Amino acid sequence: MRSYPRDWRDYSGLEMLSTVNLPVYKRSTSKEFRGDPYRGDDTTARWLNRADQDSGNPSWKLSLPHVGVATMSAFLLGYHLGVVNEPLQSISVDLGFAGNTLAEGLVVSMCLGGALVGCLVSGSISDAIGRRRTFQLSALPMIIGPSLSASTSSLLGMLLGRFLVGTGMGLGSPVASLYITEVSPISVRGTYGSFIQIATCLGLIAALFFGIPVKEVAGWWRFCFWVSAFPAALLAILMEFCAESPHWLFKHGRIGEAEVEFERLLGGPHVQSAMADLSRSDKGAEGGSIKFSELFIGRHIRVVFIGTVLYALQQLSGINAIFYFSSAVFRSAGVPSDVANVCVGFANLSGSVTATLLMEKLGRKFLLLGSFLGMAAAMGLQAAATSLFHGSWDQYLSVGGMLL
Repeated sequence: MRSYPRDWRDYSGLEMLSTVNLPVYKRSTSKEFRGDPYRGDDTTARWLNRADQDSGNPSWKLSLPHVGVATMSAFLLGYHLGVVNEPLQSISVDLGFAGNTLAEGLVVSMCLGGALVGCLVSGSISDAIGRRRTFQLSALPMIIGPSLSASTSSLLGMLLGRFLVGTGMGLGSPVASLYITEVSPISVRGTYGSFIQIATCLGLIAALFFGIPVKEVAGWWRFCFWVSAFPAALLAILMEFCAESPHWLFKHGRIGEAEVEFERLLGGPHVQSAMADLSRSDKGAEGGSIKFSELFIGRHIRVVFIGTVLYALQQLSGINAIFYFSSAVFRSAGVPSDVANVCVGFANLSGSVTATLLMEKLGRKFLLLGSFLGMAAAMGLQAAATSLFHGSWDQYLSVGGMLL
């Protein structure tokens, strides 16, 4: 149980009192922090000016454990994206729908259907109960779903388990990005944000690696599902010890708790500047609320359109076909699918690590352009391998397109 200042509802700003050796913080009342309109808002101005004088960046080490726990949600996302890749053929035989392409497609896509449902309610749930509780809530279907899929003897049970897993993925993935942004120091926010993609790649590699023995060991696909319940349970447990988002606490009027969490995440000397940033953003938000319909008209439509199209193009680029059906593609090209799949996972990971290292140097736009051009070239090689070339060349081009 965390302990907070006794009267935290009345706390807001921080006034620094200097002692001989270390700083002591005196928390002002909410009225002083917000500024008194009858006094010209002098208290807030002085508070913000002092915060602007803070020098240096917060240490990234304090927030790293919290970010690491949050990225476990992305790891689970990657794992469940690839868990049916290699075992799909064995699953269809054991559950009695071998050769039924519609059933195989449902086993793959039912997870995405659940993710759609989870995404639709993720924002409202995280705003209502907080980021930490939403993570823990998302872990429940990612424990129950794989357990149901691993123990089922019918196609219906497999589909229900996959749907539950997808619901947990949809709940947790958006909150992971939001949480990491809200608890990270600005100086490493872009790098920490890329940890989500790295964790997704690691989850995908783990799924492909665990799928290697599926051809030699009968029923091994059940173990592939069972093992995923462990990191989901670990996520729920470890999140209990992580910091709640100070942004969420601030928006709900829990100012004293937000200060305590900022001290855990950034260190005491940086609490002032962090609270000042929240004050500025809060004052900007008070300028007028935005209705949902306004996202599709006026000045907001351009930002919404660009963001939506980028996500859509990423999904339509063919990457999901690689994650789900690379085993079938490799087998049709005469390439051993087990080792080739793991190579695809490591190639994906290398791209994510490269983006992490270059994120702050080259910028987001340059990396986006480069990645989309690379995906276009990769899909071109795949198309050429299947339609223009025959013999050994189609194998080389197919594998090259997958890796690229």
